[in-house]
Amino acid sequence: MASLQQASISLQPKLLSSSQHPRSLPSLNLSFSATFPSLKLSTTRPLHGGAKMSASAASSYATALADVAKSNNTLDATSSDVEKVETIFSDPQVLEFFTNPTIDVLKKRQVLDEIVSSSELQPHTANFLNILVDAKRIDLIKEIVKEFELVYNQLTDTELAVVSSVVKLESQHLAQIAKQVQKLTGAKNVRIKTMIDPSLVAGFTIRYGSSGSKLIDMSVKKQLEEIAAQLDLGDIQLAV
Repeated sequence: MASLQQASISLQPKLLSSSQHPRSLPSLNLSFSATFPSLKLSTTRPLHGGAKMSASAASSYATALADVAKSNNTLDATSSDVEKVETIFSDPQVLEFFTNPTIDVLKKRQVLDEIVSSSELQPHTANFLNILVDAKRIDLIKEIVKEFELVYNQLTDTELAVVSSVVKLESQHLAQIAKQVQKLTGAKNVRIKTMIDPSLVAGFTIRYGSSGSKLIDMSVKKQLEEIAAQLDLGDIQLAV
C-alpha cells in the first residue's frame, strides 16, 4: 500500500544576542571516521569549480548520513529528521545565523542544541549537524537535504510526488493521489510532499519521476490557459 508521509513543522529557535554567553556544552564526537566512516571530505572550501564541487560534497554528506541511518536501522526516522531540518533551515534568519562567519561556533552549537532538543532529533542527526557547523559547510544544508531525499528514495524504492494546491488537501485525498502514483510508477512506496501555490486558482498539480519530470495538471489555471488558447486569447492576461 502506498505510504503517506507529510511534514508540517513550524519551529522558530531562539537566536542569541552577542551579549549572551553560551553555557558549557557537552563534548561532541565530531570525528568523521568514528561516526561517519564512509565520509572522506576535505573541510576546506573548493577553490575551483565551486558549484560542481559543492554538489559533489552535498551528495557525499547525504550518502554518509544515509549509510549511518541504514546501519542503525533508522532510515525512516532519519528521513523524518531531515524533513524537520529542511523546515528549520528554510527560515532565512536561521540559515543566516549559522552561515555567519562572525558568530562564534560555540554560540551556533548552543542554538543547535536547542533545535535538537525541541525537534527531538536523533543523536546521529544532531552529530551530523554539528559536523557541518564545525566544518563550515552548513551552507550546503539545502543541497544535502535534496541529495538525502534521492538516496533515501533509492534505498527504499520510494517515489516522491510533489502535490501543489491552492489550499491544503485532506489526508484521504492525498492517500488517493499516492495510490494513483504508485500504480503509474510501480514503486513500492509513494511519499507525498505538499506545497501551497495560489497561482493555480483551484485544483492541484502532481509532479513525480526523476527531478519532477512528469506532471499531472488538474488545476483551473491550466484549464483556463487551454480555453484561452482555443479562443486565440493568448495575449489576454487572466486575473487571478
